[in-house]
Amino acid sequence: MKRSTSSTGKTESSYLVVGSKPWNRRLFDDTLRALPGRWSYIDSPDELSTRFVERIAPRYIFFLHWSWKVPDAIVNRFECVCFHMTDVPYGRGGSPLQNLIVRGHKQTVVTALRMTHDFDAGPVYRKEPLWLEGNAEEIYMRAGRLSAMMIERIIREEPTPQPQKGRAVNFKRRKPKQSRVGKLSSLDKLYDLIRMLDAEGYPHAFLEHRGFRFEFSRAALYDGRIVADVTIAPAGGKETGK
Repeated sequence: MKRSTSSTGKTESSYLVVGSKPWNRRLFDDTLRALPGRWSYIDSPDELSTRFVERIAPRYIFFLHWSWKVPDAIVNRFECVCFHMTDVPYGRGGSPLQNLIVRGHKQTVVTALRMTHDFDAGPVYRKEPLWLEGNAEEIYMRAGRLSAMMIERIIREEPTPQPQKGRAVNFKRRKPKQSRVGKLSSLDKLYDLIRMLDAEGYPHAFLEHRGFRFEFSRAALYDGRIVADVTIAPAGGKETGK
């Protein structure tokens, strides 16, 4: 892996951070790039080419929020670390936050694990507890801060990841049509549906009525009612996931 010499004469390692959300970029700019070493950031699958990665030869590649399959040529050659919001092997797979909230979980862990050919099946570096209060974007930002803390420890300690233990439980990635507000058993369930989808780039909870689409965000639950922002637009202007 590429190592360069700093102005102090010490050898520096190179690191690559990969993230697809705006809060990932802010975390990189505000925290990660100040850590020891030479740091690079990419936010598009088109940038994640074998040629690019080979050029910077990172000691680690850290994936903060990534939904695309990483080429085996990169996973097999470089130490790729992803951060998953479940206590693996429970909760492998897509939409972990939404699947946890739907199942009634109030807390979880952020797991740092080594990427392998199979999704979320690699050995584990460490786990840190995470509360699932607030809307999705708030939770993702808290998870990002935890991930930054784990990244700092990983580059400092270079631990050996340990195999997962226990029975695997797989989650399925949610589809846009599952954001539609249907029949729910309680106000709490409706509140959870709205908040778990309330993040930039996610299909907000919605319903359609008489030619209009109503999208819900910024929900608060108190005094036996939900207060939320509602965006109203003609139906059919967005992907409804039908």
